[in-house]
Amino acid sequence: MPHSQITRRSLIAAAAALPLAAPTVLRAQPPAPEVEADDFARHNISSFKAEHWQDHFDSLGKGAIVADTVSRALHFWSGDGETYKLYPTSVPRSEDLTKRGYTEILRKKVGPSWTPTASMHERFPDLPKVMGPGPDNPLGSHALYLSWPAYLIHGTHDTRKIGRRSSDGCIGLYNEKIAELFDLAPVGTQVRLI
Repeated sequence: MPHSQITRRSLIAAAAALPLAAPTVLRAQPPAPEVEADDFARHNISSFKAEHWQDHFDSLGKGAIVADTVSRALHFWSGDGETYKLYPTSVPRSEDLTKRGYTEILRKKVGPSWTPTASMHERFPDLPKVMGPGPDNPLGSHALYLSWPAYLIHGTHDTRKIGRRSSDGCIGLYNEKIAELFDLAPVGTQVRLI
Protein backbone atom coordinates (compact mmCIF):
# COMPACT_ATOMS: atom_id res chain seq x y z
CA MET A 1 0.00 0.00 0.00
CA PRO A 2 1.53 3.29 -1.08
CA HIS A 3 2.24 5.68 1.68
CA SER A 4 1.97 9.45 1.00
CA GLN A 5 4.28 11.83 2.65
CA ILE A 6 3.53 15.50 3.28
CA THR A 7 6.54 17.62 2.57
CA ARG A 8 7.24 21.27 2.99
CA ARG A 9 7.27 21.59 -0.81
CA SER A 10 3.74 20.12 -1.14
CA LEU A 11 2.42 22.45 1.59
CA ILE A 12 3.87 25.52 -0.16
CA ALA A 13 2.39 24.41 -3.48
CA ALA A 14 -1.04 23.87 -1.88
CA ALA A 15 -0.94 27.30 -0.17
CA ALA A 16 -0.01 28.99 -3.45
CA ALA A 17 -2.96 27.35 -5.21
CA LEU A 18 -5.54 28.59 -2.66
CA PRO A 19 -5.82 32.20 -3.96
CA LEU A 20 -6.44 30.82 -7.44
CA ALA A 21 -9.27 28.62 -6.18
CA ALA A 22 -10.89 31.26 -3.95
CA PRO A 23 -12.48 33.32 -6.77
CA THR A 24 -14.04 30.13 -8.12
CA VAL A 25 -15.50 29.38 -4.71
CA LEU A 26 -16.83 32.94 -4.40
CA ARG A 27 -18.39 32.82 -7.85
CA ALA A 28 -20.11 29.57 -6.94
CA GLN A 29 -22.13 31.24 -4.15
CA PRO A 30 -25.88 31.41 -4.79
CA PRO A 31 -27.22 34.83 -5.84
CA ALA A 32 -28.50 37.16 -3.12
CA PRO A 33 -32.25 36.91 -2.55
CA GLU A 34 -34.38 39.47 -4.33
CA VAL A 35 -35.65 42.32 -2.17
CA GLU A 36 -39.13 43.70 -2.69
CA ALA A 37 -39.55 47.46 -3.22
CA ASP A 38 -41.90 47.59 -0.21
CA ASP A 39 -39.04 46.38 2.00
CA PHE A 40 -37.04 49.45 1.01
CA ALA A 41 -40.00 51.79 1.58
CA ARG A 42 -40.21 50.53 5.15
CA HIS A 43 -36.49 50.62 5.92
CA ASN A 44 -34.67 52.96 3.56
CA ILE A 45 -35.26 56.69 3.24
CA SER A 46 -33.71 56.73 -0.23
CA SER A 47 -36.42 54.54 -1.74
CA PHE A 48 -38.84 57.32 -2.58
CA LYS A 49 -41.94 56.37 -4.49
CA ALA A 50 -42.60 58.45 -7.61
CA GLU A 51 -45.51 60.85 -7.33
CA HIS A 52 -47.25 62.91 -10.02
CA TRP A 53 -49.07 66.11 -9.12
CA GLN A 54 -51.97 65.11 -11.41
CA ASP A 55 -52.73 62.20 -9.05
CA HIS A 56 -53.41 64.65 -6.22
CA PHE A 57 -54.53 68.04 -7.59
CA ASP A 58 -56.68 69.36 -10.45
CA SER A 59 -54.10 72.02 -11.30
CA LEU A 60 -50.76 73.25 -10.01
CA GLY A 61 -52.16 76.63 -8.93
CA LYS A 62 -49.40 78.58 -7.14
CA GLY A 63 -47.55 75.32 -6.56
CA ALA A 64 -48.15 71.89 -5.07
CA ILE A 65 -46.63 69.81 -2.28
CA VAL A 66 -47.26 66.14 -1.54
CA ALA A 67 -45.81 64.91 1.76
CA ASP A 68 -45.71 61.11 1.72
CA THR A 69 -45.58 59.77 5.28
CA VAL A 70 -44.89 56.20 4.11
CA SER A 71 -41.79 56.86 2.00
CA ARG A 72 -40.93 59.88 4.17
CA ALA A 73 -40.52 62.19 1.21
CA LEU A 74 -41.83 65.61 0.24
CA HIS A 75 -42.53 66.35 -3.43
CA PHE A 76 -42.74 69.97 -4.66
CA TRP A 77 -43.92 71.25 -8.04
CA SER A 78 -43.80 74.94 -8.95
CA GLY A 79 -46.94 76.64 -10.28
CA ASP A 80 -45.48 76.86 -13.78
CA GLY A 81 -44.53 73.17 -13.76
CA GLU A 82 -40.87 73.97 -14.47
CA THR A 83 -39.49 73.00 -11.07
CA TYR A 84 -39.81 69.66 -9.32
CA LYS A 85 -37.98 68.92 -6.07
CA LEU A 86 -37.87 65.83 -3.86
CA TYR A 87 -36.78 66.04 -0.22
CA PRO A 88 -36.28 63.43 2.53
CA THR A 89 -38.37 64.21 5.61
CA SER A 90 -39.17 63.28 9.17
CA VAL A 91 -42.80 62.34 9.74
CA PRO A 92 -45.15 61.96 12.73
CA ARG A 93 -44.04 59.24 15.13
CA SER A 94 -47.44 57.61 15.49
CA GLU A 95 -50.70 57.22 13.57
CA ASP A 96 -52.69 59.25 16.09
CA LEU A 97 -50.36 62.23 15.44
CA THR A 98 -50.57 61.84 11.66
CA LYS A 99 -53.01 64.11 9.88
CA ARG A 100 -53.78 63.37 6.24
CA GLY A 101 -55.66 65.36 3.64
CA TYR A 102 -55.54 68.70 1.86
CA THR A 103 -54.32 72.00 3.27
CA GLU A 104 -52.23 74.93 2.08
CA ILE A 105 -49.41 77.21 3.16
CA LEU A 106 -50.93 80.19 5.03
CA ARG A 107 -47.74 81.93 6.09
CA LYS A 108 -43.95 81.55 6.16
CA LYS A 109 -41.39 82.49 8.79
CA VAL A 110 -37.59 82.65 8.87
CA GLY A 111 -36.34 81.95 12.41
CA PRO A 112 -39.66 80.71 13.80
CA SER A 113 -40.52 80.59 17.49
CA TRP A 114 -41.85 77.31 18.85
CA THR A 115 -44.90 77.09 21.08
CA PRO A 116 -45.47 73.55 22.38
CA THR A 117 -49.09 72.40 22.22
CA ALA A 118 -51.21 71.64 25.32
CA SER A 119 -50.85 67.89 24.70
CA MET A 120 -47.05 68.27 24.54
CA HIS A 121 -47.13 70.10 27.89
CA GLU A 122 -49.20 67.26 29.36
CA ARG A 123 -46.60 64.70 28.29
CA PHE A 124 -43.59 66.89 29.06
CA PRO A 125 -44.43 69.44 31.78
CA ASP A 126 -40.89 70.89 31.74
CA LEU A 127 -41.23 72.28 28.20
CA PRO A 128 -41.04 76.05 27.91
CA LYS A 129 -44.17 78.02 27.03
CA VAL A 130 -42.36 79.49 24.00
CA MET A 131 -38.89 78.98 22.56
CA GLY A 132 -37.33 81.63 20.34
CA PRO A 133 -35.22 80.97 17.25
CA GLY A 134 -31.89 79.24 17.73
CA PRO A 135 -30.09 75.91 17.73
CA ASP A 136 -32.35 74.40 20.44
CA ASN A 137 -35.56 75.30 18.63
CA PRO A 138 -37.12 72.14 17.11
CA LEU A 139 -38.57 74.13 14.17
CA GLY A 140 -35.14 74.74 12.69
CA SER A 141 -34.34 77.74 10.55
CA HIS A 142 -37.58 78.15 8.51
CA ALA A 143 -41.24 77.19 8.86
CA LEU A 144 -44.20 76.92 6.49
CA TYR A 145 -47.46 77.21 8.47
CA LEU A 146 -50.38 75.18 7.16
CA SER A 147 -54.10 75.88 7.45
CA TRP A 148 -54.34 73.14 10.10
CA PRO A 149 -53.53 74.60 13.52
CA ALA A 150 -50.18 73.43 14.96
CA TYR A 151 -49.16 71.56 11.77
CA LEU A 152 -46.12 72.84 9.90
CA ILE A 153 -43.47 71.95 7.39
CA HIS A 154 -40.26 73.09 9.04
CA GLY A 155 -36.54 72.56 9.36
CA THR A 156 -34.68 70.76 12.10
CA HIS A 157 -31.30 71.21 13.75
CA ASP A 158 -31.38 67.51 14.72
CA THR A 159 -30.49 65.85 11.42
CA ARG A 160 -30.91 62.37 12.95
CA LYS A 161 -34.69 62.88 12.72
CA ILE A 162 -34.79 62.99 8.91
CA GLY A 163 -35.99 59.70 7.45
CA ARG A 164 -37.63 58.67 10.71
CA ARG A 165 -40.94 58.77 12.54
CA SER A 166 -39.92 61.44 15.02
CA SER A 167 -42.33 64.39 15.04
CA ASP A 168 -45.50 65.32 16.91
CA GLY A 169 -47.35 65.78 13.62
CA CYS A 170 -45.19 68.10 11.53
CA ILE A 171 -43.14 67.34 8.45
CA GLY A 172 -39.44 68.10 9.01
CA LEU A 173 -36.66 68.76 6.51
CA TYR A 174 -32.94 69.42 6.77
CA ASN A 175 -32.42 73.16 7.40
CA GLU A 176 -30.75 73.71 4.01
CA LYS A 177 -33.67 71.95 2.26
CA ILE A 178 -36.42 73.87 4.08
CA ALA A 179 -34.57 77.11 3.18
CA GLU A 180 -34.70 76.05 -0.47
CA LEU A 181 -38.39 75.06 -0.27
CA PHE A 182 -39.15 78.29 1.62
CA ASP A 183 -37.88 80.29 -1.37
CA LEU A 184 -39.71 78.11 -3.92
CA ALA A 185 -43.17 77.71 -2.32
CA PRO A 186 -45.28 80.86 -2.06
CA VAL A 187 -48.12 81.42 0.40
CA GLY A 188 -51.13 79.69 -1.14
CA THR A 189 -49.19 76.61 -2.27
CA GLN A 190 -51.53 73.63 -2.00
CA VAL A 191 -50.39 70.76 0.22
CA ARG A 192 -51.52 67.17 0.55
CA LEU A 193 -50.33 64.78 3.25
CA ILE A 194 -50.71 61.12 2.34
